[in-house]
Amino acid sequence: MEYRVTESPCMRAEDLRLDELVTFADGSLGFHGRRLLLHSLNAMAQFRRDLVEMAGKDQARRILTRFGYFHGNADAAAMKRLFDWDSLEELLKAGPRLQTVEGVAKGVVKSLTLDGGLRMEVVWHGSGEAEEHLLELGPATEPACWILCGYASGFASYCLGRNVFFVEDKCRACGDRICHAVGMEAEGHGDALRRHLPYFQQDDIRGKIRRLTQELRERNHELQRHQQRLQQLEKIQNPSFAEVRSRAFQQVLDMAARIAPFDSSVLITGESGVGKEVLARFIHESSQAAAGPFVAINCGALPETLLDSELFGHKAGAFTGATRDRVGLFEEARKGTILLDEIGEVTPALQVKLLRVLQEKEVLRLGENTPRKVDVRVLAATNRDLRQMVQAGSFREDLFYRLSVIEIRVPPLRERREDILPLARFFVKSLAKKLRIPKLQLDATCLEYLTRYSWPGNVRELMNSLERAAVLSQGGLILPDGLPPAVLEAGNGHRGLPGDPNRSLADMERDHIRAVLAMTNGNRSHAARVLDVSPSTLWRKLKEMDGGN
Repeated sequence: MEYRVTESPCMRAEDLRLDELVTFADGSLGFHGRRLLLHSLNAMAQFRRDLVEMAGKDQARRILTRFGYFHGNADAAAMKRLFDWDSLEELLKAGPRLQTVEGVAKGVVKSLTLDGGLRMEVVWHGSGEAEEHLLELGPATEPACWILCGYASGFASYCLGRNVFFVEDKCRACGDRICHAVGMEAEGHGDALRRHLPYFQQDDIRGKIRRLTQELRERNHELQRHQQRLQQLEKIQNPSFAEVRSRAFQQVLDMAARIAPFDSSVLITGESGVGKEVLARFIHESSQAAAGPFVAINCGALPETLLDSELFGHKAGAFTGATRDRVGLFEEARKGTILLDEIGEVTPALQVKLLRVLQEKEVLRLGENTPRKVDVRVLAATNRDLRQMVQAGSFREDLFYRLSVIEIRVPPLRERREDILPLARFFVKSLAKKLRIPKLQLDATCLEYLTRYSWPGNVRELMNSLERAAVLSQGGLILPDGLPPAVLEAGNGHRGLPGDPNRSLADMERDHIRAVLAMTNGNRSHAARVLDVSPSTLWRKLKEMDGGN
């Protein structure tokens, strides 16, 4: 398997979740073609005791190590088959992550280097295997996490295509606080490995795994042709901002939280579908006006006369059809917040009236001469470049500065790809309730398609795509074939940069480096690993890009 440098982030170990990897049905648990079984810790403890007493400690250790080794091999094969990984390091980290989600122990990778051969240090917290040993065999005189070490060895060996051996040097069964092991190839361990080697005799485990992987790949292809997908979300409330991962959007939320207590006007900018109204609601709900109403209006959806009446109200007889007095939205939003969405579509005449509201805190209903005081916080949103409109003379400069006391730009989804999966999972939860599909879940094979697509329609397009998949789903499992064709093409297409025959190689390299830096939030060390260059090489290229400054 190749690990390519791409514009889009690939799979990471931390993104693996049990409910997206395993399907739960009456009578069976499935792991993408492999059947899983649950075992009691007490039963496994008794099984370990029987093995030791019947076959002897050495033979028991060999059997359990081989059991773990085969399990690790099989899981590594599944991970390589299902996902395109961000890097070889991320694939290797998936082993301890799977041990964590499978509940055998909390695996933490303390260090991982590949220079001159693998050296991987893993800590297991709360090892179930150590607990089994203590339960039936009592304290051990040497480390007893044989299955865990076998699993880690089998997983890493399959990833690298050469033998890796994890040797445990600390174990809870021996009275240590944690279980700790180091994985290296034979040369790295040196003579210290000789006494452990007999427990790793493998027969043709790798060949069996290859055959199993091919069978599962063929079965999955057939399954995907016969299954369909998911459902709908018509309106996103607050998508639990606690799940936000990206630094870019976290900065937006931090800014919104800081300015929320004050009544200064706020201009929210960003592409269509990024969630400007959601952010406006968040500001309102975090403000001192939270107990008051939140009123939103799309200024581009109404003609000038009707918008004037909607915003400021009118007196009976002010125009044909005005049979009674009407309160405008500014008055309705008293003691609360009003959101003027698509503010860039407002005509020059209405811009003058809006400026008066912001300056004088009062409105004049159509057909009246006496202004009315209003106490309301004004938020505005647009997907247009108001500064450019000011320069072109189509938007008043004084109104722009009144509206943009605070300006918050909501970044598009392609600039915060780390948020795609949390958002998708939130939508799936909402869909499960809305569509009354209690077992609705996102299959792990969808994750790469979702993270690779550029989402030009942003959060709204993501919602609509999952709505489509939901409507087409069967059995509550969201599979890739229910996603829109454009999303699938992005996942199946060429992983590299889009080609342009008119661009130079230097231009493409520069753009790609910038894209990787954006993906890694400016972390140069991470970017260098993704680009497969040394940090000094990346530093030199960045200096060249800046003109030598």
